[in-house]
Formats: sequence, C-alpha cells, structure tokens
Amino acid sequence: MNGRGEPSGSTYGNDDYWADSFDAATDWFAPVKTEARTSVGLLDRPETQGYPASDHPSFPPGALKITPEDVYEALGAEAEDMLATAEIDIDEVIRLLNAETTVLPPLELPEGLPETDGSDTPPPEVVEAIASWKRRFIKGAVASVLVTMTGAGGAAAAMDKSVTVEIDGTERTVSTYESTVGEVLEDEGIQVGKHDALSPSLDAKVGHGDTITLERGRLLKLTVDGEQREEWVRAVTVEQALRQLGVDAQGAWISADRNMTVPVEGMELSVKTAKTITLIDGDQPPRELTTTAVTLDELAKEQELHLGPDDEISGSDQKITDGTEVRITRNSTTVVNVTVSVDPPVKEIVDETMFKGEERVKDPGKPGEKIVFTRVIKRNGEEVGREVIDERIVREAEPKIVIVGGKEPPNSAVWDKLASCESGGNWATNTGNGYYGGLQFDKSTWDAYGGSQYAAYPHQATREQQIAVAEKVRADRGGYGAWPSCSSQLGLS
Repeated sequence: MNGRGEPSGSTYGNDDYWADSFDAATDWFAPVKTEARTSVGLLDRPETQGYPASDHPSFPPGALKITPEDVYEALGAEAEDMLATAEIDIDEVIRLLNAETTVLPPLELPEGLPETDGSDTPPPEVVEAIASWKRRFIKGAVASVLVTMTGAGGAAAAMDKSVTVEIDGTERTVSTYESTVGEVLEDEGIQVGKHDALSPSLDAKVGHGDTITLERGRLLKLTVDGEQREEWVRAVTVEQALRQLGVDAQGAWISADRNMTVPVEGMELSVKTAKTITLIDGDQPPRELTTTAVTLDELAKEQELHLGPDDEISGSDQKITDGTEVRITRNSTTVVNVTVSVDPPVKEIVDETMFKGEERVKDPGKPGEKIVFTRVIKRNGEEVGREVIDERIVREAEPKIVIVGGKEPPNSAVWDKLASCESGGNWATNTGNGYYGGLQFDKSTWDAYGGSQYAAYPHQATREQQIAVAEKVRADRGGYGAWPSCSSQLGLS
C-alpha cells in the first residue's frame, strides 16, 4: 500500500499489506512533477493520540482514497463554480488530494474494535469511522489545495465560515468549512440528544455569521408536595426549570438553591409549595397562616405546635392543601388532691332509764382528716369529667358517743290517738299555720321543753322525740290541757 491507502496486491487484514506506509524518508515538500498548474495542499497534523490516517491496521485497501463523489459532497452546490474559479478540474483536485505529498490529518477509531479475520469486509465501526473522517476533514483538505491555486484564494475562503454556536445561553464562535448544522456540530464534537432543542435543524444549511442554538434537555426527578414525577426540561437553573414546568415557586421550599445550575445529566428536586390554611388550636381563636408543610406532622414542627400525648389533630393522615382547616383538640388529664374533714362516727349507748326518743351526747368526738385524689379531665380548657381515684386517711376521727333512751314512753297509745285527732296521725306535717308535727307544737313550746335538742322544728323530729317533749308538757301543765279540743273529744283530762 502506498501513503494514500492504495493496495499493493494484498487483501484486507494481511500484515504485508501495510509495508508501504509513509516512512521517515518521505519528502513532504517535494513538488508534484506534472505540466498542469498544480500545487501541494498541506494540512497541519493535529496533536492527537490517533494513528496517521494511512497507517491504521484496520483500514481496508483504498479506504482513505478521496473520490470525486467525496469532493462534490463536501463542496455542495458550489462545487462547479469553485473549481471553475480556480481553473482546475475535479480530476486534478483528486490527484493532488491523493498524492503522497499531501498529508491528511490522523483518524481516531473507537476503542474495542474486533480482531481482523483476514476478510475483505471491514467491521462496521471502521466503515463509520472512515465516513466520519471524510466528512470532517475533506473540506479542509480541498480548501488547502484551492488556496494554493492561482486565483483560487477567494473560492477557498468562501468555504470557510464563522458560525456562532450557543449552548444553553453560552456562545462561542467557530470557524468551519461545513455546510450544514449537523456537520458543524459533529465537527465540534457536539451531540444532540432526543430531548434537546436545536435551531436550526441538523439538515439546515449554515452561512457565514449564522447562529446555531442548542438547548440541552435535562431529566428532572421532581417531587412536588409529595407527588413524584419525571420531567424533561430545557432550562439552565432550578428556577427556570420550575417556571418551565409551571410549578408555583413563590414562597415555596426548594431542596436546592434557585440559582443552582441543573446538571446536564439531570438531578433530583423537591418542592413544597406555599399554602394558606386555617389553624384552630384548642380554645384559641382561629388564625390564618401560610405554610409549606405537606403533612400535619410537618406543620406541627414548622409552627412549633407542641402536642401532648392525649391531644388530637383533625385528619392526622390527610395531606395539607390550600384552604385546609386544621383543628387541634387539647385534652388534658390532671390529678388534684384535696384535704377534707371526716365526720366522727356515732356510737350509741342505750340507757333503759330514758324513754325511747330521748338522747344526750356524752362525747362529741373529734373529726378526722383525709386526702382525696381526683382525676380531672378537660377538653380545650373546659372540665368534662372528674373521678375519685384514691383516698388516704391523715387523721382518724374519734367517735361521737350518744346516750339514747330504751324505755317505752307511757301511754304511747294515747299520744297516737291525740296525734290522730290533731294532725291525722302525720308526725311530719307542716301546715304552714305555725303548728308543726303530729301533736301540733308551736315553735316556742317546742323550744321551751327541750325539743330543739332533737330538731329545729317539731315536724323534723321523730315520733318518739315528739312524744318525749309532749310528756314534759303534760307533766308541767298537769294534764292534756295543752290540746283542749282533742283531749275533750278523747275524754282526756
């Protein structure tokens, strides 16, 4: 093979095929011996780690040889005019480009190419690499040839354009021989993803001074108020992305700085929007507030609402939205203790010398003390229940000793008859006429004969106690004269 990739009688994959590659003895600047008006097109070799274009062992015979079709494709519709202006035909251009004295840039192949198997068919990766190499560098090679031709400088210069490439708002100016947007971007190593926005399109023609605008698509894994979704955006900053998605970020909590750049590879972002709600806390008046909380637990932390173990919050499993009413019921349980007096127990001692119904206090005793523990339940400050849960005696009470009569009063049957006449036998009657009880005592008589020791009024005392007082009256007055009408009817004197 010569320096242009032409075969020397060997097939693809044969190691002997590459023996004619360029060597150190090659005179790169020797003129081509021909009577035609020619010159040598020279290209600077870029600084790269790739193989020289003619030396890579994976290239098939003649793969890098420039054809008329390659030139016409590179120059486009202006090809004939350019060649006419340069007064050179296509065959002469091809001869110069394929000459051993024309140095073409190196070509880099993707890593991991399969091993050659000795066949004439190159791997697909090699075919694509060669096609890409021609697309990227052939215009520069043609221009190098034309610029050295007499009168062809303008034609070559016409192939060179200054184009502005704007990516996500950042501009840079590139010099290119390419004719379409796609070729310019490929030449610059810029790939366009399916979620990117490109203007003009890849197939659009470019001219000097044109601008190519590319907005990169970025995958946003977005969570808004607990709802997760994935969205593609063409925004540079977080704030721009939210605006593009229609997310209301006014007053919102955002997990990243609003001015942060969204990485091209995407990012995760959480947003909690601002919501206006009504909060009713216990017995406090309702208040309206703005919150970014999504759950009631978050609201409690945000507003520093300290909830007790028995407090209740309405809809504890609900999600907070704009207009939500949150009601907190404050339940409290307290235990109060109160010291109270304990009445002395009454101990009765029967005295058979006293009539039944009569009694006297021998020892008034002493009251005791006890502590009563009571559970008090309140709801929003109002008591809704109480319960005694314990009592503790502090001081025992001393009993009250009362002597009571055990003897039946004389003539009790007579007093029953007299009561029947006076009050119809109702010992508890109070007619409101100033006379009380079964025997119709007035208050002054009752008190005068010791009735107040039993009760304040006669009708409040027992039958026996009323009879005991009546016996004293009868004995003092010498008979039943205190009851004149009924005693006369009963024949009592």
